[in-house]
Amino acid sequence: MQIPNLLEAKKRSNQEVFVKTNEYIVKEDLKKLGLGKTYFVKTYGCQMNEHDGENIKAILEDMSFTEIDDMEKADIILLNTCAIRENAHNKVFGYLGRVKHLKEERPDVIAGLCGCMAQEEVVVHEIMQKHQYLDFVFGTHNIHELPSILNNVIETKSQQIQVYSKEGDIIENIPVKRASKYKAWVNIMYGCDKFCTYCIVPYTRGKQRSRKHEDILAEVNCLVKNGYQEVTLLGQNVNAYGKDLKEDYKMENLLEDVAKTGIKRVRFVTSHPWDFTDEMIDVIARYHNIMPYIHLPLQSGSSRILKLMGRKYSKESYLALAHKIKEKIPNCSLTTDIIVGFPGETEQDFQETLSVVNELKYDSAFTFIFSPRVGTPAASMEDNVSLETKEERLQRLNQLVNQYALEANQKYQDQIVPVLLEDVSEKNETMLMGYTDTMKLVNVKADLQYLGSIVNVKITDIKTWSMDGEMVDK
Repeated sequence: MQIPNLLEAKKRSNQEVFVKTNEYIVKEDLKKLGLGKTYFVKTYGCQMNEHDGENIKAILEDMSFTEIDDMEKADIILLNTCAIRENAHNKVFGYLGRVKHLKEERPDVIAGLCGCMAQEEVVVHEIMQKHQYLDFVFGTHNIHELPSILNNVIETKSQQIQVYSKEGDIIENIPVKRASKYKAWVNIMYGCDKFCTYCIVPYTRGKQRSRKHEDILAEVNCLVKNGYQEVTLLGQNVNAYGKDLKEDYKMENLLEDVAKTGIKRVRFVTSHPWDFTDEMIDVIARYHNIMPYIHLPLQSGSSRILKLMGRKYSKESYLALAHKIKEKIPNCSLTTDIIVGFPGETEQDFQETLSVVNELKYDSAFTFIFSPRVGTPAASMEDNVSLETKEERLQRLNQLVNQYALEANQKYQDQIVPVLLEDVSEKNETMLMGYTDTMKLVNVKADLQYLGSIVNVKITDIKTWSMDGEMVDK
C-alpha cells in the first residue's frame, strides 16, 4: 500500500527526469483477464484528465475488457477524477454513493478511483475510513501500472492503494483509445512548478517535465498519417515547454515543427501569461494551421490579488500581452479563466477584474467562485468575503461575459468560415457539429459523409454559445 503525502508532493529538486519507454507491460496471463467482461470509465475535469481517460480505456482493452456506457451493467467501474475545485470533489463523492449501492447488489463488481483526487492525502484517508467498498486507488504517476493493480485486487480480494507522491518521470508508449477519429490530444509536458497559491495541480501532477520533441513529433506524424485533422498540445502550462530540458528548444520551436508536419489544425492549452513569449506569438501568426485561438487565464484583474495568488504578473502586463496577441494574430479569439471571491478580494479588486473584461471583451470565459484546496497556501488565508457576496459578484461577471460572448459571435453573421465537422449535433440529429478555427461551436446542415472534413460554412443564426450555418462552396 502506498498513500500520498502532501509534503512529499511539494518537493522540487534537481533530480533527473527519466524517460521510460518499457514501463508499460501487460503480462501474458493478464491479456485475457477481461474476456467476456465490461468496463465503465467516468472522467471529470480538464483535457489532461480526458486524455488520461483515453489511456486508461486502451489499457483495459489490452486486457480484453470491453467498454460499456451503462455503469449498472459494468464489471469494472473507474472514476477518473479532478481536484481543482470543491465542486468536482462533491460530484465524485456523490457518485460514489451510487457505486456503493451497486456493489451491495453486485458484490463481484470491481470499483476504483484514480486521477488528481487520488493524489490528495485527505481524500485517500477518507476513502480508507469511509469508502472501504472501493477496491483500488491509483494516481497520476502510475496509470501504466493498472494491469498489475487490477490483478492484485482479484488475487488478494483486498483494497489496493498505490499512489506515489513524487516529482515524476515521463512514461512513453502507454496505449491510447482516442475519443475522436478526427482530432486528438497530445501531451507535450507534465506537471507544474508555478505553485499559484490557490492551485492543487503542482501537488497532484508533480514537477514540470517536458517530453522529448522527437517523441511528440513522431506522435503527431502518426496522427497525420492516420487522417487526423487537428491536434491539441496539452500541458498544465504549455508555454513553459522545454524550460526543463538541457537543449535550447522551447514552445515556439515545437509549435513551428508541429505546424510543419502538415496537420491541418494545431491548438494548445493551457497557457500561463508569465511564459507567453513574443517568439510564440510570431510563430502562431506565421503559420495558417496554428489556430487563431488563445486561452489566456487571467484569474483576477487586480494586481494586488494577483500577487496574493502568486501569479507573477500584473494587470498591466497581462493587458499588454493580450493586446499584443490581438494585434499580431489576425482574427484571434481570446478566452480566459477568472476566479471571484479570492480571500481578501474587495469590491475595488472585483471592479478591476470587470475593467479587464470590458477592455478585452473575451470571446468566452470560465468563471468560478474561489474554492480552497487543502494544503495550498490560499486555503489558510483569512477568507473574509461572504458566500453571498461571492455569488453576487459571479452573477455580475457572468452577465458581462455573456454580453461579450454574444457580441463576438454576432460578428460572424452571414460570414463564411472553416468548420471541422466532428460529430452529430446534440441539438438536432439532422445536423452536424464542429468548431471554427477560432473555436466557435457551429451546428451545420450537412450530410454524414462530411464528418471529419473541414468545410466552408455560412453562418445563418447566432446564439450566445453557438451558431448555426450551412455548407457553401467558397
